[in-house]
Amino acid sequence: MLRRLVAVLISVALLTGCGARSGGEATPAPEPASEGATARTVVEDEAATAFGLLEELDEARGKRDCDKVLFLTTSAASELGGRACEATRNGRPVPAPVSYGDVEYFLPDSPEERPWFAALARKPQPSYFVFAYEEDRWRLAYGPVRLVGNAPRLDADAITRVVPTDDPEDGLRARLVPQKHLAFLSDRVGLSGVRFASGDPIRSLLTELVRKPATVRPDRLSYDVQLLPGDTRALGVDGGGALVFHAIKIIYTQKAHGRKLAHPLFGGAAVRAFTGGGDRAVVHVTEIVSLATKVAQDGKLTTVAMSRGLADITR
Repeated sequence: MLRRLVAVLISVALLTGCGARSGGEATPAPEPASEGATARTVVEDEAATAFGLLEELDEARGKRDCDKVLFLTTSAASELGGRACEATRNGRPVPAPVSYGDVEYFLPDSPEERPWFAALARKPQPSYFVFAYEEDRWRLAYGPVRLVGNAPRLDADAITRVVPTDDPEDGLRARLVPQKHLAFLSDRVGLSGVRFASGDPIRSLLTELVRKPATVRPDRLSYDVQLLPGDTRALGVDGGGALVFHAIKIIYTQKAHGRKLAHPLFGGAAVRAFTGGGDRAVVHVTEIVSLATKVAQDGKLTTVAMSRGLADITR
């Protein structure tokens, strides 16, 4: 068991901040907190007001106001709101507005220099959202991240235990979660030592990635998995462990066998909407996978919520 744990940590250390393919690009480190930032707590009324940003986002998307979309988002949500919003001006469908209700807020139990909170909306489809306070305003960082099983009971009353990254137990386990996902999705033959239970959506994602090249033949397809830069945000789970919110980026490169793609990965209409043109011989496609992952005290990983979105297609 000890040797297995050491193998995992070594493989994770080698992959930390790197792309999934051999010699992938280094992932930038999170930016340090701005000088003079004041730590503060978040109260429920403030969280409820921030949650109302979802209606503003729906309105901005409907008007194709991409500047407003980026103004209201950060982290994974901004990755999905930039070029993806611009593509709606070229015919890509605008996401249908959704009215979320029956919301439970999870407010961190300690002051933060970068305040944030999580919310679980149980209607119409159970989904997590994470909001972050940046540049003097609230922004959506993650969400909706769709619940795929039972939501874990968090270590919460009126406020929720935050797992600090420097905590030697839950903090370390939480900090390693994104890197373990990177190691797992980089490894086609199971040498990383990272494991997910049968039926976990991450196992299905790896199977899909391995099989995708065969679905676009005679085109050639490769992919690279990267971490999305940003702070690790984690809440304590009742009884120990943590619920970690994070995201990964999958970059596909599809090359035509001839002059144009035979089977565009996300469809010819999507290629035209993003690139503004028609036939292409080579495209690069970016997909964002947003996740809420439970890491138990024994290090076991379980995907609690997961959503995928097309962020960009370039020539």
